[in-house]
Amino acid sequence: MPEIQKLSPPGVEFAHQTAVTAAGKMAVVPRPGLVGAGEDSVQRLGDRIDRSWHAFLARRTKGLSPLAVTAAYSDWMTHLAASPGKRAQLVDKAARKAARLGRFAAQCALHPDATLPCIEPLAQDRRFRDPAWQRWPFNVLHQSFLLQQQWWHVATTGIHGLDARHEAQVNFATRQALDTLSPANFVATNPVVLQKTWAEGGANLMRGWLNLLEDWQRSLNGNPPHGADAHAVGRDLAISPGKVIYRNRLIELIQYAATTETVHPEPVLIVPAWIMKYYILDLTPQNSLVKYLTDRGFTVFMISWKNPDYEDRDLGIDDYRKLGVLAALEAVNVVVPGQKVHAVGYCLGGTLLSIAAAAMARDGDDRLASLSFLATQTDFEEAGELTLFMVESQVAFLEDMMREQGYLDVHQMAGAFQMLHSNDLVWSRIVHDYLMGERSPMNALMAWNADGTRMPARMHSEYLRQLFLKNDLAEGRFRVEGRPVALTDLRQPLFVVAAETDHVAPWHSVFKFHLLTDTEMTFLLASGGHNGGIVSEPGHPGRHLRVRTRKAQDRFIDPDSWFAQTMEQEGSWWPIWADWLAQRASARVAPPPMGAPERGLDPLANAPGSYVLQA
Repeated sequence: MPEIQKLSPPGVEFAHQTAVTAAGKMAVVPRPGLVGAGEDSVQRLGDRIDRSWHAFLARRTKGLSPLAVTAAYSDWMTHLAASPGKRAQLVDKAARKAARLGRFAAQCALHPDATLPCIEPLAQDRRFRDPAWQRWPFNVLHQSFLLQQQWWHVATTGIHGLDARHEAQVNFATRQALDTLSPANFVATNPVVLQKTWAEGGANLMRGWLNLLEDWQRSLNGNPPHGADAHAVGRDLAISPGKVIYRNRLIELIQYAATTETVHPEPVLIVPAWIMKYYILDLTPQNSLVKYLTDRGFTVFMISWKNPDYEDRDLGIDDYRKLGVLAALEAVNVVVPGQKVHAVGYCLGGTLLSIAAAAMARDGDDRLASLSFLATQTDFEEAGELTLFMVESQVAFLEDMMREQGYLDVHQMAGAFQMLHSNDLVWSRIVHDYLMGERSPMNALMAWNADGTRMPARMHSEYLRQLFLKNDLAEGRFRVEGRPVALTDLRQPLFVVAAETDHVAPWHSVFKFHLLTDTEMTFLLASGGHNGGIVSEPGHPGRHLRVRTRKAQDRFIDPDSWFAQTMEQEGSWWPIWADWLAQRASARVAPPPMGAPERGLDPLANAPGSYVLQA
């Protein structure tokens, strides 16, 4: 099996760049200005002080660089100051909105039950849906807030000459700041909370205080959140029978037991993202993608990533490719010799799989029968709001933080994801748990979401710089073993799944597979978000999808035209994908043995293994 290739000695900072040596091999070298052996001690001391200070700030801002935010606001204010017409427009809009609010308030006083709102919240904004918000003075309060929010949107957009990224950053950051001031977030201005407080004599606030203390204590002790104990891995979650048949310092490979008398001879290898535990694809027997595939006659293998710690800080993308995808593929080839493999990648696991598959195609390795990508991006130019602050200042800020820790912590990553939907993931929970004093039961998906992982410093630095910051994979500059890889080299049929409301891998971004590949591709757009759109078992209520296959010779269709021209269907996407895999399979055979003891792949442990249990 492949061994780890050390590209930089311990102690070298992770803010690095790649270079090709004279021998044509890849090497990692420090960026200009980094510490060198011959530099003056004062210069070294100054560099360490700066990096330590940045790391200190980063831990208190959840990894968000204040320098990146400051630069964006400075650009916005400078352009706004130089735009007298825009400022006049804002004054006019402020006056008009004040007049609208004044008329609304007067009409409410005269006709409290027959006054139409002067502004409607966005469809996804559920903060003011309760009828109590339509009574005075709370109707005036929430209408005033929405008008102010709309005014600030106008103020932060549409300024001639303002850098588009800075505009998006300022708009996003201003929206986040305004959301903290929503009247829904305070006892005195939330009628629903006030009603409950009056009815219970304040008992809800006491329960909320106890909930807050419990959550704070759990966070300090590193314990899972309230309710997660009811969903234990190996007891309630990830219980599909199988064996760990291979282990190295980065992965455990699980082979799942067959549930049918015969199976398709071509096995399925699933590469999940390393920023989350694999068992989102094997939650409960009712919504396990693994169980669904084995019940359909597929032999399934799953990579379970180790949760890295400080000693893994030097692991990079190429280590994940070799010790992850390639090592797992070699083990599958040993268990099921002579058969090509259906490879599946989810989220960043799909990005890694695309890199590995492109390198294999470049080198003439044809062991893959097909490639399936679930909520996977390979072009990061339009990767949604998650990338707004992925600029040099932000990446360097994160690198300074990771340099001391050796990894990016799960809580630091969670903060970034929660910011994307702060109303749903932060403020609504604060209101529900701490002001209303209630606890919602945790379901399996919520328990999985709370079971986070870390990312090695070097891996995350390479990932941010080469994929997010430079978009090297999509633009043909990403190198594997010293030479660039291109997704146009892929010749296997592709099955690409995106989700309509995915805020991590927006479906328009995933759709760019059409531009980066020339082979036959089936593109399926499912309802739901990044996780719910994938965990979409048959019978799940309210699910729908659109699907169309592009032949290699077909002309390009832009995503919006594709959406308009593709008929919506009800139901889960799982059966469509399983049928697609089955159509590319040979005649069914007896299931393969569990592992290959005679060839050094003894079953090591029962699924789910030990790596998934690491905190």
